[in-house]
Amino acid sequence: MECEWKPDEQGLQQILQLLKESQSPDTSTQRSVQQRLEQLNQYPDFNNYLIFVLTKLKSEDEPTRSLSGLILKNNVKAHYQNFPNGVSDFIKSECLQNIGDSSPLIRATVGILITTIASKGELQNWPELLPKLCLLLDSEDYNTCEGAFGALQKICEDSAEILDSDMLDRPLNIMIPKFLQFFKHSSPKIRSHAIACVNQFIISRTQALMLHIDPFIENLFALATDEEPEVRKNVCRALVMLLEVRLDRLLPHMHNIIEYMLQRTQDHDENVALEACEFWLTLAEQPVCKEVLCGHLSQLTPVLVNGMKYSEIDIILLKGDIEEDEAIPDNEQDIRPRFHRSRTVAQQHEGDGIEEEEDEDDELDDDDTISDWNLRKCSAAALDVLANVFRDDLLLHILPLLKELLFHPEWVVKESGILVLGAIAEGCMQGMIPYLPELIPHLVQCLSDKKALVRSITCWTLSRYAHWVVSQPPDTYLKPLMTELLKRILDSNKRVQEAACSAFATLEEEACTELVPYLAFILDTLVFAFSKYQHKNLLILYDAIGTLADSVGHHLNKPEYIQMLMPPLIQKWNQLKDEDKDLFPLLECLSSVATALQSGFLPYCEPVYQRCVNLVQKTLAQAMLHQSQPDQYEAPDKDFMIVALDLLSGLAEGLGGTIEQLVARSNILTLMYQCMQDKMPEVRQSSFALLGDLTKACFQHVKPCIADFMPILGTNLNPELISVCNNATWAIGEISIQMGPEMQPYIAMVLHQLVEIINRPNTPKTLLENTAITIGRLGYVCPQEVAPMLQQFIRPWCTSLRNIRDNEEKDSAFRGICTMISVNPGGVVQDFIFFCDAVASWVNPKDDLRDMFYKVKPENDC
Repeated sequence: MECEWKPDEQGLQQILQLLKESQSPDTSTQRSVQQRLEQLNQYPDFNNYLIFVLTKLKSEDEPTRSLSGLILKNNVKAHYQNFPNGVSDFIKSECLQNIGDSSPLIRATVGILITTIASKGELQNWPELLPKLCLLLDSEDYNTCEGAFGALQKICEDSAEILDSDMLDRPLNIMIPKFLQFFKHSSPKIRSHAIACVNQFIISRTQALMLHIDPFIENLFALATDEEPEVRKNVCRALVMLLEVRLDRLLPHMHNIIEYMLQRTQDHDENVALEACEFWLTLAEQPVCKEVLCGHLSQLTPVLVNGMKYSEIDIILLKGDIEEDEAIPDNEQDIRPRFHRSRTVAQQHEGDGIEEEEDEDDELDDDDTISDWNLRKCSAAALDVLANVFRDDLLLHILPLLKELLFHPEWVVKESGILVLGAIAEGCMQGMIPYLPELIPHLVQCLSDKKALVRSITCWTLSRYAHWVVSQPPDTYLKPLMTELLKRILDSNKRVQEAACSAFATLEEEACTELVPYLAFILDTLVFAFSKYQHKNLLILYDAIGTLADSVGHHLNKPEYIQMLMPPLIQKWNQLKDEDKDLFPLLECLSSVATALQSGFLPYCEPVYQRCVNLVQKTLAQAMLHQSQPDQYEAPDKDFMIVALDLLSGLAEGLGGTIEQLVARSNILTLMYQCMQDKMPEVRQSSFALLGDLTKACFQHVKPCIADFMPILGTNLNPELISVCNNATWAIGEISIQMGPEMQPYIAMVLHQLVEIINRPNTPKTLLENTAITIGRLGYVCPQEVAPMLQQFIRPWCTSLRNIRDNEEKDSAFRGICTMISVNPGGVVQDFIFFCDAVASWVNPKDDLRDMFYKVKPENDC
């Protein structure tokens, strides 16, 4: 550009007017501003005006200038590739000239603008940027140095990967040593920027940093006691990350680092303390944890316990002084999205009946509304993981503290003691057992404490000991605990209601049929809560009811229980619109209830069935519209379809053959055919579960579609997607039992994949068991086709089925294996001992199956 660009005065006034208006709180003004901005974007030099206001128009107030820069940033994000060359060059040169503006706000805005341009793939097209910024670091002028560092820090955060690539000729080899020089700078702000820049490259083990790792660590140690909190915070953050990636370099200094982190975890600046507290969480995951930390436990334990107290600010944010808030409607923003866990078919095991699922709902999440990570949560999580590392050794240090805390007159202290007790429950369970007969009654008393925050944490802590409670005679602890928890479900405080509902769900999972004698009492409470709860807790209540149904099963199928439970559920069902996400938890709940009630659900099933089919149909239609015209139709939320399919499975499982006339009158099989080919794995997973359940319930309607369904099932036997593969496998087994010898044309589509899956290392137990059962069933109906492969699967087949309970599925699978052995006795010779072991897992097989076992002989024992 030969001549410098100059703004037109009238245009400038117009833009300033717009910037002023856009600071107005009025939404209609906001909307018209948006429209005018869109129009102005048509003018090539509009962005020149924006950069001019930001960098040159010093007469304007800073918020207006900064806003001009932020609007420009958004334009860069959206339209940068359409900027004329002259405009982008003007913006770039203005940015670099004004990075040292005397106003911190303007410097920061220019920094953000530079980073945004850089992240548009412009680091390559702006080769002078990094050298220029690095050069400006040496400026005598503080503002210039700080502005350049601010911009570099943002670039390091946004573009860490590309900075370490050959595309740019590895600028980090120069930048990292440069940053290290500034660790000793006189300004705390600059020192802080310097560490933050280098910290971006720790986790990715960037080579340029690894080459300088020792000077980096030395420099960090030199800053350990810096007076600036921001610097201490960045030092702690660096040490936590180094613990993960370069433990070898920290080990020689470990004693001192631990001592240092102990102090920082008690730093008077909470941000520093929180960063330091992460150190214990990370250290607990390292194999050396026990060895390096055991000498420090006596110091660390009280520090963590102390960090678990609510701070005054927490209590204000949690409205901890408001006891009764049940009548105040929820703030919709506080309600977290729920994720539906799709149906996975699993086998029952010896002794327990239900496949143990890893429980993710149990972590330390006692105060949801500020779900921000804070020192209290971090300390509690650290204590939890350390309890799992040190087990009962930790109790030596904890028990003396607990005595003081649990009976403390100040509620905040007492509350933290109850949290401590919950945090150590998993790791220290064995050592805690002798104290529980005294502690559990004390906790049950704390459930009626006058402070809501004490009542709510007590619910959580008791749920962590539910397993032990249930293992004792019911009248001793279970009954009093249940009685008090049910009262808390009807507490006048919403946080307590929520904690009690969640704790009760955990208790239900542990107690299962132990709850049967109390069902009337439990249902009374849960149904009463329906009329009492605000929005958020209603969603948790559905979960507690669904879990109850899963836990007591058919015991729920009594007319008086159905009369209590179904009307409020159906009333909610009728109130909710098809687009309302509250349908998810309600559908999940009804799915459990339908499975438990079986025939008792019949009077309710038609409208529920119809609506589920409609939800699937609507979602598929919406998805097709979106695919053909993405600009006009938005993508549907497929969770509606997934949850509906799962409820249909629940109905099929609960109602069995009586679902037949509903299936006959609907197009569900056509819809399933589409769902089975959906690109979203969870949709396929749920549709295969439904296919298996309908195969069991009313095969006459499924049979005409088998030729279409089988090839799809075959292509989904891909163990990379465990749950999809698992449900497809199970469905194939169910279909084969119904098809009998007519299964023959389909064996080739699936057998090789199944044999491959059963022989794969590290395949999850559930998938192995279902694969074994399906192979057995295929062999039962088509022995001539499957028996030749016997030798390839007999050993893993036997080992995966030896822990399953006697049931129909196991029965048909073993009949299959015996039939195949009679066709191909040579296939079992080498592994006969495994077969004997698997047979020995039967408690009481049917007589004719027992005869089959006796007839099996390996051929070469003549």
